[in-house]
Amino acid sequence: MTTSSSPSNSDLEQSTSSKDRERTADCSVTIVIPTFNEAANIEELMNQIAAAIAGEQDMSVVFVDDSTDSTQEVIREAAARFPVHVSLYHRPEPVGGLGGAVMEGIARTESRWIVVMDADLQHPPSLLSRLIAQGEGSGAGLIVASRYKDGGSASGLDGRYRVLVSHASRSVAKTLFPRLLRGVSDPLSGYFAIRRDVVDRAQRNDALRPLGYKILLELIVRCRPLTMTEVAYEFGPRRGGESTSTFREGLRFLRHLFRLRTSGAPSRALALGMVGLSGFLPNLAVLWALTHHTALHYTAAEVIANQFGLLWNFVLIDKVLYHGRKRLDSWMRLLGFAALANADLMVRIPLMVLLVSGFGFTPVPATAITLAVAFALRFLCVDRFLYRRIGGSA
Repeated sequence: MTTSSSPSNSDLEQSTSSKDRERTADCSVTIVIPTFNEAANIEELMNQIAAAIAGEQDMSVVFVDDSTDSTQEVIREAAARFPVHVSLYHRPEPVGGLGGAVMEGIARTESRWIVVMDADLQHPPSLLSRLIAQGEGSGAGLIVASRYKDGGSASGLDGRYRVLVSHASRSVAKTLFPRLLRGVSDPLSGYFAIRRDVVDRAQRNDALRPLGYKILLELIVRCRPLTMTEVAYEFGPRRGGESTSTFREGLRFLRHLFRLRTSGAPSRALALGMVGLSGFLPNLAVLWALTHHTALHYTAAEVIANQFGLLWNFVLIDKVLYHGRKRLDSWMRLLGFAALANADLMVRIPLMVLLVSGFGFTPVPATAITLAVAFALRFLCVDRFLYRRIGGSA
C-alpha cells in the first residue's frame, strides 16, 4: 500500500507505484528511506528533513517499510503535515533485506537524483542539499556521504564490535575491488546520492541483484558510475529503532561480496574451476576405494564415483556461486546438472580408456586429466544455460 500527501491536501490517499513514479518525475530529487521498526525516529527525522529542504518543493520522499511495529501509522500521521509529497510502501516480504527495500524505492521514482538514507537519525538530513550541490557542480554520477573522508567521523558506531566489523568489512571490500573502489573511502556507506541515468543503465541490463544492507557497494560494482565523489559527514548516534547490523546480515554481506566478485564470466569461470577442483576429492576418493576394494572395472567405478563428485559440486555451485540466479526449481537444477556431468562421461571415458590402454596411465591420473578437459564445456553449459540470468545472459 502506498500513501501520499501534499501541502494542499492533508488527507492521505491510496496510489499505485505508477502514480508515485509520475509524481516523482516532477521532482528533481527523491529521498528513499528504508525502515524497519523505526517508529520512535520518524517524527524527528521528518522534522529534520523538512528543515533541511525548507523552501525546496522540488523534492519527494519514498518510505519502503519492512516493519512489524507501528512505523507505518507514524509515517502516515507525519506525512499529513509534511511540506512535500510522501509515499509509503509496506513490503509483504522483506526480500533482499535492506538493499532490496532500497531498490524497491528506486523503482518507484522517476526523479533525476535519488538520495538514499537511513531512518535512524545517524545520517544527518542537513547534508541533503550539499550532496546534490556536489553532484551538480562536479558532474559526478554518485556522491557518497563518507565517515572516513577528512573531516568526517564514525563516532556514532556504538561499541567496539560494530567499529571492528565496520573497519574489517570496509577493508575486505576495498581489497576485493581495488580498482572500482579507488578514491572511495567509505564504500559501505548507507548515505549517498546517485543519478537516475546511472541506475537505469544497470536496471536495463538486469544487473542489480541486491542482498543485505550494503546497497552502495552493489551500485558501484553493477552500475560502474564514471565519476564518484565524496562529502565528509559525522555519523551520529542511533536514537531508536533496531540496527540492521546483525550476525545474519553479516553472513549476507559475505555472501554478497562473493557474488559481486564472481559477477563477471572470467571470475565465475575461476570460481567454478575452484569448485571443480574441490570435487576431485570425493570423486577420486570413491574411485580409489572402488578400484582397490571391489572387483568393479575402472570405467564402471568412475561412473559411480562421478555421482559423488557431481553432488559435491552441485551443492557448492547452487548454494554459493549461483545463489540468487535460479530460473528452475531445485530438482530441475539438480537433474540438469547431473545430466550435464554424466553426459561428459561420453567424452571422458573414451579418452580415459585411451590414456590407460594406449599411454599406460593408471585410472586415477587418467580421470584427473579427463575432468580437466571437460571443464570448459561444463562451464559454458552451466553458466549460459542452466543458470542463465533471467532477462538476459551474464
